[in-house]
Amino acid sequence: MGVLLGIDIGTGSTKGVLTDAAGTVLAVETMAHSMDMPRPGWAEFDAEAVWWREVCAISRALIARMPARGSLAGVCVSGLGPCLVLCDDDLRPLRPAILYGIDTRAVAEIASLTEEFGEQNILERGGSLLTSQAVGPKLEWVRTHEPEVFADARTWFSSNSYIVAKLTGEYTMDHHTASQCDPMYATRAFEWNREWAERICAHLPLPRLAWPAEVVGTVTAAAARMSGIPVGTPVMAGTVDAYAEAFSVGVRKPGDLMLMYGSTMFMVQIVADYHCDSTLWTTAAVEPGNYALAAGTATAGSLITWLQSTTGNASFKELAAEASAVPPGSEGLLMLPYFSGERTPIFDPHARGIVAGLTLRHGRGHLVRAAYEGIGFGVRDVLTRFDDAAPSTRLVAVGGGLDSPVWPQAVSDITGRTQLTPEQTIGAGFGDALLAAIGLGLVPPDTDWTRIAGRIEPDPRRAVLYDDLHRTWCELYLATKTQVHRLAAMDPL
Repeated sequence: MGVLLGIDIGTGSTKGVLTDAAGTVLAVETMAHSMDMPRPGWAEFDAEAVWWREVCAISRALIARMPARGSLAGVCVSGLGPCLVLCDDDLRPLRPAILYGIDTRAVAEIASLTEEFGEQNILERGGSLLTSQAVGPKLEWVRTHEPEVFADARTWFSSNSYIVAKLTGEYTMDHHTASQCDPMYATRAFEWNREWAERICAHLPLPRLAWPAEVVGTVTAAAARMSGIPVGTPVMAGTVDAYAEAFSVGVRKPGDLMLMYGSTMFMVQIVADYHCDSTLWTTAAVEPGNYALAAGTATAGSLITWLQSTTGNASFKELAAEASAVPPGSEGLLMLPYFSGERTPIFDPHARGIVAGLTLRHGRGHLVRAAYEGIGFGVRDVLTRFDDAAPSTRLVAVGGGLDSPVWPQAVSDITGRTQLTPEQTIGAGFGDALLAAIGLGLVPPDTDWTRIAGRIEPDPRRAVLYDDLHRTWCELYLATKTQVHRLAAMDPL
């Protein structure tokens, strides 16, 4: 029996899964971790000590649970991204990995590169304006602020391509991840935008491009000793975690949309044609020749974790029960969930969290429900932008936040959208295993392992309430933006 190993490096944990070619889950392993935030606006990981160590540990644990008559057919790894990992000739990271859009350090570099290349040119060539999500400004930041590191670097990666390099020695990047390395990739043409990429990368070579399901190399003897994966095992290119998760639940046709409840909210919609919107990210999709629109918030589950630690460390189950006891609208409490700035659609790294309407009768449950609702209002704004581009026909919800009885229902009530929930909730690692099965030719390219198990329907009785609150929520950001930016400038550097 051919067995597939899928591993996903997430913001809060690394998870691995073994499946067979029919999508049957044989074993799962998880290791929790936390990112480093050494300064305001910075978000980092030690790529070798955390990501590579955990991939090796999980691989060994899962291979030890391999069925007696099974053999490992292939490996695929996804990861949080886009990130920036700069390495020397021996694949040693020269500094901590700089994370995706939640790391907002490169504000000045975003502005300077936008001025250099032209805002409209960047949008037309790459499909997205430069924001904290883009890798190009992060490279520019290292060159400006850490010139010794930049000079010593010989290769650059995202999270999954770094692991691929550690496993195989191959210097590659998947097309989707590359399409988030703005302004260095020409998304419409599915190739590097070499003029701009070589200007930003300077002496650093550009990785070889591959589609996520492509075999890009095989496991080396050195990697086999560390990971337990047999020498010569084929390794796929992999991709960004959110896109592997979308793939895992059948979000593959134009009109399909995934809403992921995680540390942040992330949305991916497959579209038939190339489309540019200054408030969204246009990217290459997982499958060759396809496009996707994407959007992401800066906080979501991370905000609930912050409330948990700040208000006495009650369990998430207790917090959910308290929020359930509070009626929709949180009895006049409204929250802007911009505790780490915001990505889509306002792209304001200097935005900050606001709780409006507090009284002495409000308690922790009100705060938690207001957080869920504030996140939901942000999702509503993003879905409206998606509809302007190409209306979705099917919304599939995934992620740990679905365990809350309040959060997904609030999102459906606020947006008016029905959410489909899959039976298999393992996540991106399950999509990685499917990508490996397709890439190895074990299953046809159109194979879909998804089974929809449930539906979350909006309650029409709450529509008027949430329409009114959404209007106030939007006004609150605009009314306080100047004052909040002034406060953000007081953050210690």
